[in-house]
Amino acid sequence: MKILLTAINAKYIHSNLAVYSLRACAGEYKESVYLAEYTINNQKDYILEELYKKKPDVLCFSCYIWNLGYVEEIAREFKKICPDVPVWVGGPEVSYEVRTFMDAHPYIDGVMIGEGEDTFRQLCAYYDSIYDQADNKNCSLSNINGIAYKDKESKKIIFTEPRSIMDMSKIPFCYDTIDDFSNRIIYYESSRGCPFSCSYCLSSVDKSLRFRDIELVKKELKFFIDQKVPQIKFVDRTFNCNHAHAMEIWKFVKENDNGVTNFHFEISADLLNEEELDLISDMRPGLIQLEIGVQSTNEVTIKEIHRTMKLERLKEVVRLIQAGGNIHEHLDLIAGLPYEGYDSFKKSFDDIYQLHPNQLQLGFLKVLKGSYMFNHAAEYGLIYHDKPPYEVLSTKWLNFDEVILIKRVEEMLEVYYNSGQFEITMKLIEKIYDSMFDFFQQFGDFYEAKGYFGMSHSRIRRCEILLEFLRESKKAVPDEMVEMIQESLLFDLYYRENCKSRPKWAVDQAAFKAMTREYCKNGKMSHIEPFHYVFPEKQKHKIEQLPKRHDNPQWALFHYDKRDPLDNQAYVEYVSCEE
Repeated sequence: MKILLTAINAKYIHSNLAVYSLRACAGEYKESVYLAEYTINNQKDYILEELYKKKPDVLCFSCYIWNLGYVEEIAREFKKICPDVPVWVGGPEVSYEVRTFMDAHPYIDGVMIGEGEDTFRQLCAYYDSIYDQADNKNCSLSNINGIAYKDKESKKIIFTEPRSIMDMSKIPFCYDTIDDFSNRIIYYESSRGCPFSCSYCLSSVDKSLRFRDIELVKKELKFFIDQKVPQIKFVDRTFNCNHAHAMEIWKFVKENDNGVTNFHFEISADLLNEEELDLISDMRPGLIQLEIGVQSTNEVTIKEIHRTMKLERLKEVVRLIQAGGNIHEHLDLIAGLPYEGYDSFKKSFDDIYQLHPNQLQLGFLKVLKGSYMFNHAAEYGLIYHDKPPYEVLSTKWLNFDEVILIKRVEEMLEVYYNSGQFEITMKLIEKIYDSMFDFFQQFGDFYEAKGYFGMSHSRIRRCEILLEFLRESKKAVPDEMVEMIQESLLFDLYYRENCKSRPKWAVDQAAFKAMTREYCKNGKMSHIEPFHYVFPEKQKHKIEQLPKRHDNPQWALFHYDKRDPLDNQAYVEYVSCEE
């Protein structure tokens, strides 16, 4: 017997925790279970051919919003060429509205609903009895809790009893069979469920918050640390909801830091206490990164989505985290929530932008099956895509024209802020615009009017477009400010890398070749550049006062062998001119 667990990941560097965990829980049938991992960048025909060549007796797919379209098409075509091979699916994308899903996909033989580890082991036993012709009267699909399947004779969809929740500590460690971790992000869970009831999130459906035994967690994290895995992403929905649990893990990763591995946690910032803040403030820069869900700063919206958040405490904690200069933080916003119109979202955006996170992730509401938001879509006037990821198109408070405008903001935010490629320039732009939302909105409108969206632009071309926008903007920008931004753009270009080409407004490098010979003796690992402005120190999140222009050049030396562990920017020092 050969049961094939198939994962179609978003990127090659990702791993699929679900399929590894299912195989680890297969018990005595583990040797009959095989894994196949692909990505959404693979051609569907390629995946189909590869699955066919593996000749499975049972084919299973792990389903999420990013891969369901792939799974549906590949499973349909696979069933045509292998009609006798049962096809099963599982995962959050198929665990709700199951009957509707199975009616719409007649080539799917069964669905594992909810937590699948124990269910999968019993499913293995069932097919083992069939393929080995074992005389086991207890092996029947009807005896397996937590599934829906099509009866072969009646063709009816049969639902078995729901499965009881699992003891997290009974799940075997699932990554011990991987040989090469060097280019993989590993997903890990130390808890399941969530104490909160956010209406847009499926975690709110699972009210049973459970934790894995802390000694098991430490043992498994030590395995990853010894393997020097680049990044471990905890999938715990609110990692710090249990103070003692979070402290034990954070103390462990700090004490066993290998100088390489980074740990990603999704937290509720307003829950962090002084003990936790003291601990993480003393960690190696880059050891951990924090993702902090804000979603909105509109109090009515926060209350309506059943979110628990103390906004002022959240802001205070973010500033305390930033003061340490050692933690990369992401702050999240969601457009399309109830009672959040265009103007309200603009305010939420500006409120959070003023915190200057390393990344401000602007997403759009996804109306997930099984969520409170899905069940109340009519009440909120939610119009959304029928296909995954079920992204909102309009609401009672936000029309589609406004959604389009916010999408332009999102695009500009990603390119000019979240990329980290225009760090100094964005700080200067803040001195021109009272609202950075307005800046990104107007800049996005400029891209649209000029036909620049949908085109591939080099970094230098992105700089040119920004200067073009500032010169043509309705908001009068003084020539001196444009000159300063020209220099900041040049600074930003070399801040990230030793550029092979230079913008047209940069001084010819031949003019300062003596300075280059003097200071850049390690080749491409350093670069020197003259500026008439001295830009702010790294730890400054914003520019309080504009830098003054110097008549004589100020020489910035960029060191590419010394980079900031949080954002990978070069170390910069100002040196004297010896010419």
